[in-house]
Amino acid sequence: MAIPILSMLRQKVTEDVTFKDEEFEALGIALKGEINAIFGKSIAIREVDTGSDNSPEIELVNLTAPHYDIERFGITFVASPRHADVLIVTGPVTLNMATALRKTYEATPSPKWVIALGDDACGIGIFRDSYAVVGSVEKVIPVDLKIFGNPPSPKEIMRGILGFMKKIREKNHVGKQSAQ
Repeated sequence: MAIPILSMLRQKVTEDVTFKDEEFEALGIALKGEINAIFGKSIAIREVDTGSDNSPEIELVNLTAPHYDIERFGITFVASPRHADVLIVTGPVTLNMATALRKTYEATPSPKWVIALGDDACGIGIFRDSYAVVGSVEKVIPVDLKIFGNPPSPKEIMRGILGFMKKIREKNHVGKQSAQ
């Protein structure tokens, strides 16, 4: 009986662990700057699962957990495509999800951007030749960015979104210059 009592009184191992990732923090700060320059305060992302194995969704959920807390950098996930700036699509597009993906894309206000997240969504995953899939996301709707990985890590997702925000800002900046 004395052993359980002693184990309850010992200091817990997790109490000394710190979750500071300088590279992720630097990516987040840079991303926040790009989002502020383009959108003002934040961007809204709608995630669409078109038949994935859930590994990309797990990494997206990790981004919203306290360890990463992506919302502090200006990225929020929304339930409706009508409130979204960006669609992140995961998984190969199954035959049953092609129409739903098109409708979701059409419901998203312009300007709209699409990110294919993970190898399956990009057309190079193990399900690419399955009888049950249309294929990659770009076979159904236009794709602006592909983030490869099976699944991509939270840092890879952040790097991809950061690079994409820079690309949007450069495109908008070039468009403003040519209009003048």
